[in-house]
Amino acid sequence: MPRLSQTLLPLAAALLIAAPAGAQMAQTPDHTAPEKIAPDLAEKAVPQSKGQVQLSFAPVVKRAAPSVVNVYASHVETRSSSRSAMDEFMRRFFGEGSGRGRGGTPGERAQKSLGSGVIVDESGLVITNNHVIDNMNEVRVALADRREFEASIVLRDPRTDLAVIKIKSPTGGLVAMPFGDSESLEVGDFVLAIGNPFGVGQTVTQGIVSALARTQVGSSDYQFFIQTDAAINPGNSGGALVDLKGQLVGINTAIFSQSGGSHGIGFAIPASMVRAVVETAKGGATAVRRPWLGARVQNVTPDIAESMGLDHPTGVLVASLQAKSPAEEAGLKRGDLILTVDGKTVDDPEAFGYRFALKGLSGTTKFGILRGTGRTTVAVKLGPAPETRPRDTLKVRTRSPFMGATLVNTSPAVAEEIQMDLPAEGVAVSGVDENSIAARAGLQKGDIIVAINGLPIATTKDLERVTRNSLNMWEVSINRGGEVLTSVFGG
Repeated sequence: MPRLSQTLLPLAAALLIAAPAGAQMAQTPDHTAPEKIAPDLAEKAVPQSKGQVQLSFAPVVKRAAPSVVNVYASHVETRSSSRSAMDEFMRRFFGEGSGRGRGGTPGERAQKSLGSGVIVDESGLVITNNHVIDNMNEVRVALADRREFEASIVLRDPRTDLAVIKIKSPTGGLVAMPFGDSESLEVGDFVLAIGNPFGVGQTVTQGIVSALARTQVGSSDYQFFIQTDAAINPGNSGGALVDLKGQLVGINTAIFSQSGGSHGIGFAIPASMVRAVVETAKGGATAVRRPWLGARVQNVTPDIAESMGLDHPTGVLVASLQAKSPAEEAGLKRGDLILTVDGKTVDDPEAFGYRFALKGLSGTTKFGILRGTGRTTVAVKLGPAPETRPRDTLKVRTRSPFMGATLVNTSPAVAEEIQMDLPAEGVAVSGVDENSIAARAGLQKGDIIVAINGLPIATTKDLERVTRNSLNMWEVSINRGGEVLTSVFGG
């Protein structure tokens, strides 16, 4: 890192020059009485003893480091020597080769991933990023003392980019890191990032909280990140952001970089969200369920803020409501401005979604709203989105534009999970395999299949029936965000 060295060397030289000057000043007559020094300057006085100069983060690191682990994940796939149905379909519809390895030689294809994790329970539960283990079927964990164990995947939560894994048959004691209070963090607080950058081994970097509630990062559905200038690099994903008590205040998850290295802009998922995912795993669930509102909210523009008598944009505007939803039953109305969730200010839909998601599945939460020129409070009942009809999940494996897609019947629960604005009758795409026929055909998570070859599609059974036989031509109509798109695929 030549640039880094060039930055630090002048700073070190400046400190060496400044130290004797400070010592000389201490020996000169005091022309300013201590009581006349401004309090804020007095608090920033030059260190007066060797002990003060030698202050260190080492005690914090000793407390926290044993809880941070390295996570090694891999996916081994055996490739068939025979031409597959997908190979043939890819050739016919997209003009591609067989998809086998160079020279057509069958064998094993391995994907590998390296990241970090944090032990959060002495039974062996480890929290990491979902993208570290995504699509992986083998996971190993290496402790700070270099012991290694196999681990099983307990829970994945792609919406927060978090996952919980469990160390199998650990020997000896495991040190769990206690949770800190991420809600009490302030910009300027010291933090440490601990992880395994670039696979070099456990590494500690130090910085401050640069910003809070960052909502335009784009690495998960719940945008509400802690920003830090503590160096975070590839391999740090899933590692710990630690306060000066040695407590977990965040899970490092993303960096802003144009080169792949740290530019001093890193992001961590707050401990409040991490704790909710861990508690779900401890309760035995394999998926995280969150409260359902049944309303769509949108940003408040400067024009909207002015029309409502606000001096600046804040809160979220209720754009639409679903019948018989908690939002409707609470008395929310289209055009209401939600300003707070249980007293905590929300400034955009991402912050609102984060605050609401943390409320659990029982009891009520209170929204502070502005309706017209008056302010009031409404109590919203907390509970999961209902499954109003069976999903009848369908994984399409026949040769068609849907090959590699997972489809389900829509319901409020499905709409909540795959982030559709509001559920519509029909069949929704809940997932698309990477590099699959469906992905290349342009299908996206959240698409609703309207018709195939002119035939209306209301259920997954309808879709299965239509795609049962191979055809030379497919006309597919989908509803994407309220707009119906039609595409034709042919051989």
